[in-house]
Amino acid sequence: MFGKKRESQEIQEREDGLTDYDVYIMGKGEKLINLVFAAAVLFAVGYVFYHSLILSALLMALAFKWPKIRTRQIIEKRKNQLTLQFKDMLYSLASALSVGKSVESGIGDALKDLQVIYPDPRTDILVEMEYILRGIGMNNTTESMFSQFAERAHLEDIENFVDIFVTCKRTGGDLMEVMRSTSNTIGEKIEVKQEIETTISGRKYEFNFMMALPVIMILFLTVTSGEYMEPVFTQPAGRIAMTAAIGMFGISYLVGSKLMKISV
Repeated sequence: MFGKKRESQEIQEREDGLTDYDVYIMGKGEKLINLVFAAAVLFAVGYVFYHSLILSALLMALAFKWPKIRTRQIIEKRKNQLTLQFKDMLYSLASALSVGKSVESGIGDALKDLQVIYPDPRTDILVEMEYILRGIGMNNTTESMFSQFAERAHLEDIENFVDIFVTCKRTGGDLMEVMRSTSNTIGEKIEVKQEIETTISGRKYEFNFMMALPVIMILFLTVTSGEYMEPVFTQPAGRIAMTAAIGMFGISYLVGSKLMKISV
């Protein structure tokens, strides 16, 4: 049921082809699942640190922050995927232009190539290319259709390409060379990003393990040395120490997450 709701939401969002890639609205089902998941994790962590149902339930209130965090993650992932798809589109379009086809015909050929690469008709670049072709068929200029796409994509690579594309169309520049150089530039940036991801992938695993380690240690000490840990869960000073520990745990997660994001 949740899958159908999400699918209908995506179709409704793209009905006119005007998807804003900086915006993602969760469906009720998807939001509920994320809230339940976050609440369960927070309750478990709270109980390990406090051994109190009331305090653990209060900690669950932070779960309402998770849908916003998850939304940002989805937006970032979707834009990364769009960058890869756009690079493939440029390669196909440059190939069509190299044999002497017009830009409009090249876009149609590029769409056919992309439909082979991405069989899902709801793939972002397929939806965008179809919208661009419809716009051209309604006597809109190619430049205006690509400009609309760039305004909604909010991606530097696409915005740079459109700026150069519009200039070339107006001044009679070499479009084929623009396509080739832009696709090569985007490809190089993606390769650099992948190299960085490979380099820091081990650090990410270490970071995730370090985030889970305090919970594992408290749980281990509770199981093996219950009498030793009892004052921590029953005395005010112990509760304050645990609250400070959770606060430091949260700050470490935020700082670590930002350090793991490297822009190219």
